Amino acid sequence: MKKVKVYHYDAFSNQPEKGNPAGVVLDGDNLTEDEMQEVAFKVGFNETAFPLKSDVADIRLRFFTPGHEMDLCGHATMATVFALKSEGMLGDKTELTIETNAGILPIRMNTYEKNETFITMKQSSPQFKEFAGSREDLVGSLGLKTTDLHPELPILYGSTGTWTLLIPIKDLSAFQNMKPDNKRFPGVLKEMPKSSVHPFCLETNNVDADMHARHFSSPFSGTVEDAVTGTASGVMGAYYATYVNSDYTDTLDLTIEQGHEIDKDGQVFVEVTGTHESLNVEITGKAVYVKEFHIKIK
Repeated sequence: MKKVKVYHYDAFSNQPEKGNPAGVVLDGDNLTEDEMQEVAFKVGFNETAFPLKSDVADIRLRFFTPGHEMDLCGHATMATVFALKSEGMLGDKTELTIETNAGILPIRMNTYEKNETFITMKQSSPQFKEFAGSREDLVGSLGLKTTDLHPELPILYGSTGTWTLLIPIKDLSAFQNMKPDNKRFPGVLKEMPKSSVHPFCLETNNVDADMHARHFSSPFSGTVEDAVTGTASGVMGAYYATYVNSDYTDTLDLTIEQGHEIDKDGQVFVEVTGTHESLNVEITGKAVYVKEFHIKIK
């Protein structure tokens, strides 16, 4: 048996047990891919991240759900960079590049008042694809009705590194009523059966927030719900700039809230710049150390 040390950080919050939990394994270079997958399965978080040596960037990051590897994960990136910085493994660096399966992405860190560190992560170029499936089956898989959908905004697959189905919901009250049946998702999402599902609305709990969301995992991932989702928040920013406020000039700054329904509330700050033909998206958030523990693998 091999014993692996895992650090538990919560991302998109500065309070332990809020935001989105991520496992971070700092000696990932000593593990095989199968061992990483086994660790992630036994940890059980939505994602566990493994920083590795890179020939093309400062570090390489690999992300695993309990069920499979992900190309990119926003909250696990925040957790890992914060862990590396806290453990003194980045020295005085405030900017670095990370190699991911979604490409090489720049990261920067800023420390403000109260000595809080904010981590900013550039996202991949936004992409959208049409959802051509049954709206009735889709809302049924969430325990909702078609009358809960926003009457004007489109349902679209979107990605800034990881694909998710963006579902505009009319009222905030519907989010408390959601009862996702994740096993039904692949049959409904015929264009992208392994996509996650991301309902959102423009009504929020916090007056300072611009959008509210929940995030339900693909059944292939081995989890049910993601508390606060970085990459999905990034593509929500691109969606907002394209379909909600297309008249913005120069820069669009948004605050995304998520996690309230499962008592894991957190915030993601999204900045959108550029033209609609070439949008640039960055997400910013915080992270906090919770604890460390060990996992035994074969």
